[in-house]
Amino acid sequence: MTKIFVNIFPVKTKQPNPTPAELEILQVLWDRGPQSVREIQRVLNESKPTGYTTVLKTIQIMTGKGLVDRDEKQRPQIYSARYPREHTQRQLLHDLAERAFGGSVKALVLQALAGRKSSPQELEEMERLLERVERGN
Repeated sequence: MTKIFVNIFPVKTKQPNPTPAELEILQVLWDRGPQSVREIQRVLNESKPTGYTTVLKTIQIMTGKGLVDRDEKQRPQIYSARYPREHTQRQLLHDLAERAFGGSVKALVLQALAGRKSSPQELEEMERLLERVERGN
């Protein structure tokens, strides 16, 4: 059954892993779609004080790393996530599995399940996922 987990986290394009601050910005872009720096800063400011220049500098770094795309045809410039949320999540999990679990996705999943109690609905979803993986879908 170990082989079942091998291809759950396929990553087609290697991208740099986002920092926690970059992930916060990506969450805004995934949830709300393309935004200006000011719009991103307003959303982030709702949960914790965040300065405009801090968001601007982080977005500039993210653009350089290839995590976001910038539409320069508009004023103000609009930023969007280059990769979908699921792609980034898979990459982060793949990286975590490699670094912390010696590449064993099974060990990662078992540790995640041991860390907290799963609801019956979550367990059913996991069962369906395992069945799909076993069928090769």
